[in-house]
Amino acid sequence: MKALDELTFDNRFARLGDAFSTSVLPEPIAEPRLVVASDAALALLDLDPAQAEEPVFAELFSGHKLWAEADPRAMVYSGHQFGSYNPRLGDGRGLLLGEVYNDAGEHWDLHLKGAGQTPYSRMGDGRAVLRSSIREFLASEALHALGIPTSRAGCVIGSSTPVWREKQERAAMVLRLAQSHVRFGSLEYFFYTKQNEQLKELADHVLSLHYAECLEQPEPYLAMFRTIVERQAELIAKWQAYGFCHGVMNTDNMSILGITFDFGPFAFLDDFDQNFVCNHSDHEGRYSFSNQVPIGQWNLSALAQALTPFISVEALREALGMFLPLYQAHYLDLMRRRLGLTTAEDDDADLIARLLQLMQNSGVDYSLFFRRLGEESADIAVSRLRDDFVDMLGFDAWAEAYKARIAREPATSQEDRRTRMHAVNPLYILRNYLAQRAIEAAEQGDYSEVRRLHQVLCTPFEEQPGMDSYAQRPPDWGKHLEISCSS
Repeated sequence: MKALDELTFDNRFARLGDAFSTSVLPEPIAEPRLVVASDAALALLDLDPAQAEEPVFAELFSGHKLWAEADPRAMVYSGHQFGSYNPRLGDGRGLLLGEVYNDAGEHWDLHLKGAGQTPYSRMGDGRAVLRSSIREFLASEALHALGIPTSRAGCVIGSSTPVWREKQERAAMVLRLAQSHVRFGSLEYFFYTKQNEQLKELADHVLSLHYAECLEQPEPYLAMFRTIVERQAELIAKWQAYGFCHGVMNTDNMSILGITFDFGPFAFLDDFDQNFVCNHSDHEGRYSFSNQVPIGQWNLSALAQALTPFISVEALREALGMFLPLYQAHYLDLMRRRLGLTTAEDDDADLIARLLQLMQNSGVDYSLFFRRLGEESADIAVSRLRDDFVDMLGFDAWAEAYKARIAREPATSQEDRRTRMHAVNPLYILRNYLAQRAIEAAEQGDYSEVRRLHQVLCTPFEEQPGMDSYAQRPPDWGKHLEISCSS
């Protein structure tokens, strides 16, 4: 493990030049202090976790100090926001400090969110606030622990710097890690501004560094796009299977790597609701839970448009046609496993759909249902879960079909069933009320709850002694928290 001054930088994106990003220094925040750090994320940099307790750590990730080898850049991009094209966005409050090259041969972007004004701030102050920084940190690490592809979060640094949103708050910075911060909107920017040479240069950058296996194919750009389609299908299948709502699926928030990216007003489902909208600014429900699948395909079509100089429209259309079947296959596989099924039958999709409709009609807690379903044998589990449903007769009919389906599975012990199901059904998820409780304590200077919640979410499938309160259904006030893009 390394100290902070031993990190190796190799700033490949910065070397693309000023057409792709603007050189900007971070603006320091006052009285920086460590709120929380992720040992696992910092280990991606080969960084000794003890370094987080050193004063220089907070200084580096609050804008007070900078590595000599760093080359902070604000990236330019555009994107479709709520369906409408915005021609110029860019990093308005974030900076790519540089790329760290680790001993495993991986490059990891150090991206500092909340680092101050840039040429892309559009009248904003370039700051992030403590609450949104904590939420992004917790979500990044929680999704990773669930096995959902995501950017990572190294730390949150708090401060005494005041910022104004709906009210006065305190500025913070969050260190985001990813192997690339190129977005769908990055390619869209150069396509729509007709900068064809730069578009090709960026596409080649992504292809050679992140999809090198596609270079061996007869049509490398097409092979890359097909792989992106596959990754997006698998990603969104995992979102849907685990009840994760992104909230703002604009194309500038879609990673070219197929990872969860740019957290805003996200939420995990409490009571199951296909129509749940986690962003109270999304008045039309464009990014509702059930719409994430068609919006995922819509965003891929926007990316396809930007790639038309390199790939025929017919080939792009054929690749886009892969999305829904791939999504359905991944989703069915995940949901079968959540139900304790190890084989596939044609009627499984109907069995799942019937269950979700019953859950919808009764406001059943999405995560706890699956966890409890694996606690005991199918017969006992469904009898105990029955009281959660308003339509008990409807649930009884589903339960009989489920028990019959389980009976057709290879014989296994209840211990094996529990182990297998608990390995895919989390006991702990990042509920909004848990995050809010941690944020309120942190805003008073107490970071213990943020750190405790982070540790609980790092092992979501394992029961942790003394942590029962983190596995409960939310109180009524916790189900109706309004989250917006304001941060």
